[in-house]
Amino acid sequence: MVEWFLYLPQSGLGVADLLERSLAAEAAGFDGVAFLDHVETPVAPESPIWEAMTVATWIAARTTTLRIGHLVLCDAFRHPAVLAKQAVTLAEASGGRFELGLGAGSLPDELAKFGFTTDGPGARITHLGETLRRVRNYWGVGDDTEPPQAPHPTHPIPIVLGGTGQRMLGLVAEHADWWNLPADKVDRMDEYLPAIGSARISVQQMVAFVKEGDDREKVDSKSRRVFGSLGAGLVCGTAPELIDYFKNLETRGAQRFYIWFSDFARLPSITEFGRSVIDAYQDSNHPER
Repeated sequence: MVEWFLYLPQSGLGVADLLERSLAAEAAGFDGVAFLDHVETPVAPESPIWEAMTVATWIAARTTTLRIGHLVLCDAFRHPAVLAKQAVTLAEASGGRFELGLGAGSLPDELAKFGFTTDGPGARITHLGETLRRVRNYWGVGDDTEPPQAPHPTHPIPIVLGGTGQRMLGLVAEHADWWNLPADKVDRMDEYLPAIGSARISVQQMVAFVKEGDDREKVDSKSRRVFGSLGAGLVCGTAPELIDYFKNLETRGAQRFYIWFSDFARLPSITEFGRSVIDAYQDSNHPER
């Protein structure tokens, strides 16, 4: 059975808005919620953005079933020993609902502007590999070249890695429970699969959801004006069309979808998507329900 996560960038929204959307997603049948991790909003630095681990902690405290994660935490923002401790603490506090999503940093200008690093992509990938090794050691499940921290996790903490470069895919094969395919690479999924080892496949997908009563042309044109650069990473459709679309991705190996709504996850979209897509999708796969 596939999993459904709401991708909820915490930029331009109040903390109360994030909670409201997360609670709506939980009620609508989403399995989890994922945030992003930046010091300033990409492309729109004037737009306020909340710190990623703090938001995740707050949402975990106010929900009961949603798994909580990120696409993805930036390796350069946190020392591995601190990151390991944060992950164990949040996993314990949430009853095992936290997943550790990590990446090497996607915006070099942001990393330099705030004094994190001026390393190039190759050096950042190398550092990410070291972080992954050290975090697992601190959790007591690695190669024991660092002293383990106490306490050890009492719940497994899945590791989610995104990216499509050759070296990143090597880290996926070595360390990841989940590999996330970025939205702008959705049409190239099949070419990456031989390199990901045993990691399960998730897909980030921008969705222009045509709800009942919506004007399809308006939904499609508005979403393409804002997010058309994603190419195949943006799909516009009614509930039946989206069900067919995601079933095709599932047949190609996808086991989780991070739904990124083009209307910035307005409550009616979350609720109707749960009813007309998630529920209907599961029912079509399990007609005995």
